[in-house]
Amino acid sequence: MADYRAPIKDMFFAIRELADLEALSNLPDFEEVTPDLIEAILEEAGHLASEIYAPTNVIGDIEGSKFVDGEVKVPTVFKSAYQAFVEGGWPGIAHNPEYGGQGLPFLLSNCVDEMMQSANLSLSLCAMLTHDAIYTIEIYGDESIRSTYLEKMISGSWTGTMNLTEPQAGSDLSLLRTQAIPDGEAYKISGQKIFITWGDHDMAENVIHLVLARIPNAPSGTKGISLFLVPKFIPNPDGTIGRSNGVETASIEHKLGIHGSPTCVLDFSDAQGYLIGEPNKGLACMFTMMNRARLGVGLEGVAVSERSYQQALVFAKERIQGHLPGKSGNVAIIEHPDVRRMLLTMKVEIEAMRASAYVTASHVDKADHLNDQKEQHYHQSRVDLLIPIIKGWLTERSKELTGLGIQIHGGMGYIEETGAAQYLRDAMILSIYEGTTGIQAGDLVNRKILRDHGSALNEFFLDIQQTLDELSNLNDYPSIICERLSQGLDQSKKAAEWLKIHASKDVYSSGAVSYHFLMMLGTLMGGWQMALAASAAQKKLDQDKADKEWLKAKILSARFYAEQCMPRITTYTESIFSGSDTIMAYTLDQFESD
Repeated sequence: MADYRAPIKDMFFAIRELADLEALSNLPDFEEVTPDLIEAILEEAGHLASEIYAPTNVIGDIEGSKFVDGEVKVPTVFKSAYQAFVEGGWPGIAHNPEYGGQGLPFLLSNCVDEMMQSANLSLSLCAMLTHDAIYTIEIYGDESIRSTYLEKMISGSWTGTMNLTEPQAGSDLSLLRTQAIPDGEAYKISGQKIFITWGDHDMAENVIHLVLARIPNAPSGTKGISLFLVPKFIPNPDGTIGRSNGVETASIEHKLGIHGSPTCVLDFSDAQGYLIGEPNKGLACMFTMMNRARLGVGLEGVAVSERSYQQALVFAKERIQGHLPGKSGNVAIIEHPDVRRMLLTMKVEIEAMRASAYVTASHVDKADHLNDQKEQHYHQSRVDLLIPIIKGWLTERSKELTGLGIQIHGGMGYIEETGAAQYLRDAMILSIYEGTTGIQAGDLVNRKILRDHGSALNEFFLDIQQTLDELSNLNDYPSIICERLSQGLDQSKKAAEWLKIHASKDVYSSGAVSYHFLMMLGTLMGGWQMALAASAAQKKLDQDKADKEWLKAKILSARFYAEQCMPRITTYTESIFSGSDTIMAYTLDQFESD
């Protein structure tokens, strides 16, 4: 089995050359964020991920979380690994210094998260959800809430969750029934929540739940939902934990993957809760947390694919099988063209996916920290457009890429002992977490494109065209990269025009084509970032002789993406142009096989 090593060189390249580190360093809050600081942080995080987190991955998968006598027990090795994470100050890397955070860019926090996710996806989920809960409390919590909870959560002593889903209310939150009855300055929360990731565990001393519930006489549907903070244990005035708060774990789920991550059914019985934000505005508050989580889950798609790739690469170099023309004896399977195709598909798509996620995180930082309202609006619009793309495209591709990791192993990949299968099992949840791909696609098409008449999408297209104009003036730049990016851009524009025309004529058209639209734009985003990466690598090639072969590989990666991945846009657009007619023509009886 391969030892996990964080791909620090590619991560730093993406930060510096694509995610615009220089612009981030010029923001008012980030003057001290230098390349040297970034490299130092990545190196230290890499050691933690490789040496402390990664060895717990298989153990956690085999041992799993257990529900014993009403208590959740996580794999024993998780506790020491998480403690090392906490002692290193990693939970607070991008959070408010006023409450013990380090105040570094969200982008950098994402890089650290990717390493931990790749090393042990199950364990990393705890910190990711805590990050997102912290952001929500920072924005919407009153001073009493912030002063009581943030420091403990930022330190990692307490962890956080989001509680949305109920047995009868999955994606349709208008159906939720959990009640919040006023009780002085607080509320009594009663109801049941399901599928709560890290909803209970014995790894930290308190768990802070953000819970959607209804206040009496609230409007029906989603307009009557409020958000509450409900701790597992009520804090004492001195910050220590006090009495239990009426939050009980009823059970944990038995899942296909992420076995080490406890997914809980939680019963709230007159639990003391505190309003976060305004009454009946809870869904808007929760979406602050959910949008961060959607970017984080997209990044998990990169992370688990990277771990799968590293193991497949080691296996392909060591596995001796078959012959090649012109070579004597048996060869390592990495010599075979089809195995190379699979490995390069993994390697190159991961690079494109990582760059796309980092660029999105950089837009988040700029939207949050720029003072100019026009620039803020530009970056926030780009974030809003990209979040569903990043979440949907990256997680959908991760299922295929981890599947290729198994295929490269051949029959050995199907055997659990090799570890290759775990990455596919773990990846399968990612396209479901925080809203399925269909929900992301619907959000993209209906809310992020049609609602503003394509304004944000047109800005996206214009920026890609500007890149094409700049690349056309470069000497010795591979023409295939520009050709395929230009073709992909033109096809995507035609698909956007088709959507604009047909969405107003056919109520089913947007739903029928939204998945293809999302995957089309994701593929285009990846091609754009790979084109920029090749340009940056070519410029550095003239200056940096030490990394000559690595930089040449960057250019080859962009060529491979252009040749092998960009043609998918044609398939997606052809499916879009087919519309909804055939999809909706089937009667319910015709779905039956008899």
